[in-house]
Parts: sequence; structure tokens; C-alpha cells
Amino acid sequence: MTASVTIGEFSRLTHLSVKTLHHYHDINLLAPALVDPSSGYRRYEITQVPTAQLIRRLRELRMPLAQVREVIEAPDVSSRDQALRLHLDQMERELIHTQQVVTSLRSMLTLAPTELPVEYRFVPAFRAYAVRDRVSRDDINAWCGTAFARLGGLAGRYGITAVAGATYSDEFFADDAGEVTAFLPVDLGQPADDTVELLDFPAGFFAVALHHGPFEDLDRTYGALGSHVAEFCEIASGPVRELYVVGPGDTTDPNTLQTEICWPIQQIPTKG
Repeated sequence: MTASVTIGEFSRLTHLSVKTLHHYHDINLLAPALVDPSSGYRRYEITQVPTAQLIRRLRELRMPLAQVREVIEAPDVSSRDQALRLHLDQMERELIHTQQVVTSLRSMLTLAPTELPVEYRFVPAFRAYAVRDRVSRDDINAWCGTAFARLGGLAGRYGITAVAGATYSDEFFADDAGEVTAFLPVDLGQPADDTVELLDFPAGFFAVALHHGPFEDLDRTYGALGSHVAEFCEIASGPVRELYVVGPGDTTDPNTLQTEICWPIQQIPTKG
């Protein structure tokens, strides 16, 4: 017969507070083996200790309770392990992101600001394969990964060597969600492809600056270029364009990423 213990003793065995055990019982995540009908006292079997310890570790990893339930109630070991792997992968991505943000912040504290080289460029009209959608800022990395994978497949299929890019609407910055268009320039005679749109992009003047470094510092280049444009140029309507000279798919080192930020302007200024 399996031994049972009071909720207080079970709390000591598992390092879960009585309050937490009450909550897990209320949501039917970790129910006691026996509840006395007259007193309401709870008793737990010692075989429940490993489950309780697993729940505590998952919560320490900030796994949502819904996902904890999926792990605990998994029909087999393979399903349980798959759910755990997915969460650990997410945690590792968050850790990498946190480390990159910390590195960026340290550089802001220790490195003196330098003047950003800005060039002016007239870009003729061009045609491009494109993927566009309304995208939230939280989803932009995943969306870009999917969109540029599609465009990269077309580049390989048709032998296209042009630099891919994207346009970001004002709403994307102002409202944290807006139209984003990933594009791959093609020759005017390039045939349409059912998997993407074929769009014509208008000609225009741009102030251009090269961002060289990790994504977490991209806003600093935006800030410097936008400040330059505000001081020396007449801003034109239209979305900001990014050209991915060296993108994430080309390197594993985030410090070698190179993105040309193209800010629309009315004309090339005589000074600045």
C-alpha cells in the first residue's frame, strides 16, 4: 500500500507551499489522493512527489500552466518529452535575446557615439517578387523567416542574385503592427509565380545608411539616420526600405549582419 502524507508534509517533501498546492488542486493540476469529506483535509501519496517536483521546475522556467498541464497529462513519454523540448528551445531563444540586449546596452554605456555615414541615392523603379501581410512587431522575426525562405527558394529556382529587402509601413512603427512587404528584385521579363506576388516599386530618392551589427542595435541606426534626415532633408511619403546586404541566412555571426536602411526623401539636398 502506498504511503500518504498530510498537505503540510507534502509541502516539505516537494518545496511547494500549501497555498500553491491548494491552487493546483483548485485547477485540477495536482489533486490530492484523498480529501476527507468531513474535515476537508488533504492527503497526498508519496508517488506524487516526482510529479510535484516536475511541476515546480517547469514553473521556475516560467512555463505557462496550460503547457505544464500538457506535460503532466501527456499520453506517453515521447509526447511529454516533445512538449519539454519545445519549451526549452523557447527558453534558449529568450536567453540568447536577453544576452544580445545586455550586450547592446553595455555598448551604449561604454562606447562614444560616432557620426553615421549617410549617402544619398536615386533608386529607379523596379519589379520584384513579394510577400506582404499585416504583421505585428512581436511576430516580425518569425514572419520574415518564412517570407524570405520563400523568396530564397525562388532565387535558387530562377538563378536570381539580387539583394532582397523589405518595406515597413508607418503603422508598423506607430501601432506595433502594419503592412510589411518582403521583396526580391527581378528583371522586367521575369514570369509571375503562383507562390508570391509580382509587384512594381516606384522610383524615389533615399538617404541611406549601413547598419553593421546585431539586430538589437538596429534602432540606433534608425535613430541616427532619421535624425540626419530631419535636419538636412525633406522627408517624403512612403515606407522605409531595408536591403539585406548580409542577412541572417548568410552568416551565423550576428555582428556581421549588414542592412542598408533607405529613408525616403523628396530630393537629394545640396548640403548635409
